[in-house]
Amino acid sequence: MLQAMSNPMHSSTAQAAADIAACRDLLRCGSRSFYAASFLLPQRFRDPAIALYAFCRIADDAIDCVEGDPVAQAAALAMLYDRLDRIYDGCPIDDPADRALADVVVRFAMPKRLLTALLEGFEWDAEGRRYEDLSGIYDYSARVAGTVGAMMATLMGARSEELVARACDLGVAMQLTNICRDVGEDARNGRLYLPRAWMREVGIEPDEWLKEPVFNEALASVIQRLLDAADALYQRSDAGIAALPMGCRAGINAARYLYSEIGRQVERQGLDSISRRAVVPPQRKLQLLAPILGKAVLSPRYVPAPPLEETRFLVDAVVAATPPQSVAKQAAGVSDRVVWVAELFGQLEERQRVLSMR
Repeated sequence: MLQAMSNPMHSSTAQAAADIAACRDLLRCGSRSFYAASFLLPQRFRDPAIALYAFCRIADDAIDCVEGDPVAQAAALAMLYDRLDRIYDGCPIDDPADRALADVVVRFAMPKRLLTALLEGFEWDAEGRRYEDLSGIYDYSARVAGTVGAMMATLMGARSEELVARACDLGVAMQLTNICRDVGEDARNGRLYLPRAWMREVGIEPDEWLKEPVFNEALASVIQRLLDAADALYQRSDAGIAALPMGCRAGINAARYLYSEIGRQVERQGLDSISRRAVVPPQRKLQLLAPILGKAVLSPRYVPAPPLEETRFLVDAVVAATPPQSVAKQAAGVSDRVVWVAELFGQLEERQRVLSMR
């Protein structure tokens, strides 16, 4: 036993296990949605995903705890960027999440651009950035949700341009759905993620509306328009799902359709997401499962589509960092590599819950 304890390899393995355990404890307490969803991942991907999300959780908390203080927020962001630099330089600070992420970075050739983009999304929230048009909303969604899809696709080895593009499409679609669901909650916290130009087109002055958020038919038309944009991206993700082996389709279709059902619930409530928050009842989710699983058996016609211009930088970063041996593995099939959808679903739910509490 003493010899084993003195073995550098054993010590390194024990340290890595302890670091993952610490990350798991962090998520168990502060990110229960993801913690539960992580058990749907195969073991070989579960721990790396936990390491990734633990760092994301720490980053989000670092910004949240100094909300309202621009100087402190700038310092917190500088600290996070420095920690990320040290992780990629191979000398992380003495923190379990940083050490665990440093290991993931090396093992999976995780592009740094994905994590810096996520920090940019936090930075944009902190500075209260305004979004004039749909492209601006896509830019934001690419950072807070498309990055998650790209990171998890990277972990699973689904690193071709088409698969990463569809992962980003699905992430952006989910974020658009979140925005439509939470218009009222965001507005009461001084946040607006609807395209401002769209609001002006229907006679709503965004800044005046934020002072007294009310629902009307004009606002309903803006929400419907954004839901339509989300649906277009969900349909694009369908094309990617159709290219996957049959064994992958059921789980991915379930996550995709159950999440898009939130948009349908918003519509059933007359598009009024100001006075109440759309929630899909558990009974409705159960009713949907059979038809969703049936759709997984069908093979929609696959029409290749380029990445959104706003997510292209994420796709390019993953493809450029892909080791040659990973390309060969992709050619053999992608079976369970795209289970990242389960994590994405939980991550978006948890992040939106935190934002609504600010």
